[in-house]
Amino acid sequence: MDQVVVESTARTDFNMTLLTIFAGIALLLAAIGIYGLMAYSVQQRSQEIGIRMALGASSESVRRMVVAQGMRLALIGVFLGVAAALALTRLMESLLYGVKAWDPVALISVVVLLGAVAMLAAYVPARRALAC
Repeated sequence: MDQVVVESTARTDFNMTLLTIFAGIALLLAAIGIYGLMAYSVQQRSQEIGIRMALGASSESVRRMVVAQGMRLALIGVFLGVAAALALTRLMESLLYGVKAWDPVALISVVVLLGAVAMLAAYVPARRALAC
């Protein structure tokens, strides 16, 4: 009987494995893209950061400003992404086997991971720009 169950769910298991691999790759590409975009944005503002420092702004206040602006953009993107993910789960419900379409652990972990990447992506270039 176990063999019959394994054979009947083999295709679904393969689809889930494939979706998991693609989701992992998409998450990695999203993290790399967020880091690249944030680093480029901060690098483009290096002259502005230099002028603020020359006019007497503390490095901590400039760093806080850059990180806050970067995180605001990241939070808007995360909010839109979660809304789109929740809307699209209905389309993928037929592909899921043994898992709920709305998985709060997965959504929260992705939000936390991408939020941490965005924070790091805004902080590291800001720190590097302030060191120059």
